[in-house]
Amino acid sequence: PIQARADLIPLSLEDTQSSTCQYYIAVPITYTRTTNAKLSNRNTKMTGEKLQLTLHATGLKNIAGLGKGTSDPYAIVTLLASGPGEKPRILGKTEVIKNSLSPKWTTSFLFDYSFGKETHINVSVVDEIRKQSDKTMGSAVFEIGDILGSRGSTKAKKLKRSGILYARISKAPPRSAGKLALRLRGIKLKNVDGLFSKSDPFFEIRRTHDGGAGGGSWSPVYRGKHMNNNLNPKWEPASIDVNVLCDGDLNKRIQVAVYDHEKKGKHNPMGAFDTTVNELVKSVGGKFELKKGSKTYGTIAVDECKIIGAETSSVMQPPSASAVATATAPAAASYQPSIMPVPVPVAGFGNMNLGGQPLPVPVPPPKKPTFVDYVSGNCDLNMCVAIDFTGSNGDPRRPGTLHHFSPHGQMNGYEKAISAVGGIVAKYDSDQQFPVYGFGAKYDGVVRHCFQVGNSREVHGVAGILDAYKGVFKTPLIMSGPTVFTEVIQLAATQAKQRYQINPLSYSILLLLTDGAVTDVEATRQVLASVADAPLSIVIVGIGNADFSAMQFLDDFETRSGVNRDIVQFVQFSAHEHNKASLTRATLDEIPDQLVQFFHSRGIMPQADSNFSASKIVIDDYNEEADIDLSMDYGSDGEIALNGDVGCYIDNSYEAGIGKLHVMPPPTAPSGSAPVMAASVPAQPFTFQVQVPPNVTSGQQIQIAHPQTGQPLIVAVPAGVPPGGIFTVSA
Repeated sequence: PIQARADLIPLSLEDTQSSTCQYYIAVPITYTRTTNAKLSNRNTKMTGEKLQLTLHATGLKNIAGLGKGTSDPYAIVTLLASGPGEKPRILGKTEVIKNSLSPKWTTSFLFDYSFGKETHINVSVVDEIRKQSDKTMGSAVFEIGDILGSRGSTKAKKLKRSGILYARISKAPPRSAGKLALRLRGIKLKNVDGLFSKSDPFFEIRRTHDGGAGGGSWSPVYRGKHMNNNLNPKWEPASIDVNVLCDGDLNKRIQVAVYDHEKKGKHNPMGAFDTTVNELVKSVGGKFELKKGSKTYGTIAVDECKIIGAETSSVMQPPSASAVATATAPAAASYQPSIMPVPVPVAGFGNMNLGGQPLPVPVPPPKKPTFVDYVSGNCDLNMCVAIDFTGSNGDPRRPGTLHHFSPHGQMNGYEKAISAVGGIVAKYDSDQQFPVYGFGAKYDGVVRHCFQVGNSREVHGVAGILDAYKGVFKTPLIMSGPTVFTEVIQLAATQAKQRYQINPLSYSILLLLTDGAVTDVEATRQVLASVADAPLSIVIVGIGNADFSAMQFLDDFETRSGVNRDIVQFVQFSAHEHNKASLTRATLDEIPDQLVQFFHSRGIMPQADSNFSASKIVIDDYNEEADIDLSMDYGSDGEIALNGDVGCYIDNSYEAGIGKLHVMPPPTAPSGSAPVMAASVPAQPFTFQVQVPPNVTSGQQIQIAHPQTGQPLIVAVPAGVPPGGIFTVSA
């Protein structure tokens, strides 16, 4: 089969009537011949999961004004556009926390997640001001995978004015667990408001993210209204999403806490108790003691508690008949952190005479963990990089060759692949230390098929990988051949197994970059089969325009080798040369399934990070280029709309910079002039070189990214410049 791909680039032009029209220019179509089912289905296979985001802040600056009390903050979450052809979209806002400079919002936000795709959000913290326009207290941009890969799946950022914003990601349960309908009543609560007034109590329902034991920090998911001057309050009925409260696990520990409401926001604790949803349901008509330390501060009566609207297919039965709740709830996975042996069948068990004894009711096995379960459950991803230095890459001093470094800032194919693929995988590597290897070059007259790149065994960050790669050409290296992968694959597998012996939740990814097919296919096949039992995935990216048809054996390696584990993904870079997001999806979409298969087949389950605490969260500095305040319209009906930042988008080009994030501003037009196009360029011309993509001939138009601004440009290939040739652009 033949797959055709054409990109249509919208351009804004003006007709003779001064009205704006849309025209489309077709980028040349490239054809890719697919040779097997796995390759043809690659673009449709994505491992996606639902994640939920929760937010809180500390130390915000009070902007209420002199004599107007304390700010009333809420947060707005906006999904940022990933390119100039898209628009940002407001996902929603949290509730308002009155008189608080350290708000803990209970509202959560859902996201679609896949490993190879970046999703950026802008979180704006806003002070609600009655009868006036609300004021922004600060903004921060987060990337969903970056949060998930951080310790505790939590990321923090300093805000421009003052304060720190925290974002936490957790897995969203796959099915609806219904709503918990709860009605509580306080009895003889202890007054904590002094001699001449009574407490104004309200209650919070809290959850934990420590696996259910309740020993970690608590996060509020529901906050009721306070009752003025009442030590025997009958609170309004509460309706709480069971998935948000306990991930659908009715036996997971939760907490009920009571506070005395204070207008200044510093609410006084009146006691708390730990329980579960099952215990609450069973305790209708019963009571719980409210404890503060070892002292009793009153009693909480449960007047009503039931689950409404749970999907029947997601019911998770409690462990014993006496603990059966009066309502249904979902079978969300609850895993004990352990390494479980793989079950072994017992011969003859099916014919065993059990003497007429009734068979016990089988307990369903825990649900198979997902990729998100593992990366948020103490799994550590490690990456190593191997780079092809064979002579077929060409003389790196000549423009147009594969290892040439442009003096104008444009990346070559190797740099682009390292920055794009490495930039995503690095988010999940805890120490940011990466081994870098080379192959196919001579040192001291001997061809080396595996040698260290850089001055140390490991380099720091993706920027360190790029620096080590560039530094190789300052050594006495002679680019040679043949193309041999076996030694770097064996070394990567050995190191992966060594890490696994230390930490059974360690997994490695080898990013192997080459400009041509392997010299010995059979030897490569044998090595891949020998390392298929390693905690390792191999991503091979073909750089340049060579004939990679001989590499297709990698895509059906599992079938042909007889090994029941696929660990290899081959991608030709030229098919994604102008689309960074497309490259990362194509290279990384199989890794989640490979990782889960490896761990689950060995009975290795995700683990809670018992050493994690809030003090270990890394706080990033304010980023002037990314953490911009979006302009909002605040309607009197509570609706919020973007007001002029609809053109803002994340600069996702290859040349955007390693470890940097740019939010590109919307195009603006000077007063009385024609609209400025999204592809407008700097006032001072900048000269740079462009390499013609394969199958593109002179006279055709191509889309490029301006190396200074990252904005897209449409340029025509000059006459006489062949595919792979170089021409100069001044823009």
